[in-house]
Amino acid sequence: MTDAIAVANVTKEYVLGGALVNREYMTLRDAISGLFQKKAKSRRFKALDDVSFSVPEGATIGIVGRNGAGKSTLLKALSRITEPTSGTITIRGRVSSLLEVGTGFHPELTGRENIYLNGSLLGMRRAEIIQRFDEIVAFSEVEQFLDTPVKRYSSGMYVRLAFAVAAHLEPEILIVDEVLAVGDVAFQKKCLGKMEDIGHSGRTVLFVSHNMAAITRLCPRVVLLRQGKLVGDGPALDVVKQYLSDGSSGQGLVTDLLNEARRSDYYGGVARVSSLELRPSAPAPEFKVGEDLRLRIRFRSIAPIHHAGVGVGIDDMYGSRLMTFNSDESGVTLTTERGGDYMFDLCVPRPCLNPGRYSLSCAVLSGGQVLDYIANATAFDVLPLDDASGAHIEPTEGAGPIRLPCSWTV
Repeated sequence: MTDAIAVANVTKEYVLGGALVNREYMTLRDAISGLFQKKAKSRRFKALDDVSFSVPEGATIGIVGRNGAGKSTLLKALSRITEPTSGTITIRGRVSSLLEVGTGFHPELTGRENIYLNGSLLGMRRAEIIQRFDEIVAFSEVEQFLDTPVKRYSSGMYVRLAFAVAAHLEPEILIVDEVLAVGDVAFQKKCLGKMEDIGHSGRTVLFVSHNMAAITRLCPRVVLLRQGKLVGDGPALDVVKQYLSDGSSGQGLVTDLLNEARRSDYYGGVARVSSLELRPSAPAPEFKVGEDLRLRIRFRSIAPIHHAGVGVGIDDMYGSRLMTFNSDESGVTLTTERGGDYMFDLCVPRPCLNPGRYSLSCAVLSGGQVLDYIANATAFDVLPLDDASGAHIEPTEGAGPIRLPCSWTV
């Protein structure tokens, strides 16, 4: 089978606060600045480090990793937005990419004009674009704003139109980043259904997401990046388990999140989650069945906030949300000062979780607005031991993550 994508020993190196390290594409400014940076080797870092893999034609591949692992850099290299410092990337077929909001559209042009522009960039004839135009508009649900410059679109409208264009202009290769998270839930479901259709049609799909339910649904194969290196490549469930183990093994009970990369530039500007602490009875990131789930969330206020609260989400190992706890829904908020550090404790009495591994996401909130959010901040295990009796609980295949108290009569 022919490979649609072949990535061979690709490295992408940057200089912190400086220029891109790529001599083939070096400008005069890069060369002058390089004279002052020769001794600053410690300021260089590799966003990608000797990454190699291939994607056969017609395959759907998931790419996962924690924030800052190099996922977006890899997709930009595959989309020819940035060039690798070393190594080669071979692409066979037309590529359509949906990366961060703003990529691929000209802000001064209308939605209608951008549809034609994107089709032209993919090498399509005007007649081909016209043939698919109505389908694109119907899918995007932005018909009444079609002749408005896209710079006036909300982020949700922008993503709806961008995805509709990327998916319906029939590229041989579709590359989609986490940007789908900007849309509403109903539209996300519609996008996932369209991506399934694209995969079944024999086209190649690369999909980056923090939603493990979507990854395992769409992608038979997943690759895992960690600090720029490819550390996992195999069946989706196996690599998802490896990914969820990343960041909790050997990390202790307190996860430092202050400098963790956010998946959006919007998050962390007003407040930043600084740490998430697990507080089980044992000195390990694990709880017994029925043991109170105790957490401590710390955040730093970058600016004054009225009615600041925090939220915690618990997901199963596939990324499906099981439950969410928001302090403001319980009336527990506070007013912050600039530069202040604050702490919230959460106790969930006897949570109804079966034995297994779970991941935690956390947020800072104010009046329903999300000020900071970190998905898969850390993970914990629920052991097959009853907290009250100490008895062993035999895990049941396919029982699901939730166990509720019940009574039977016959």
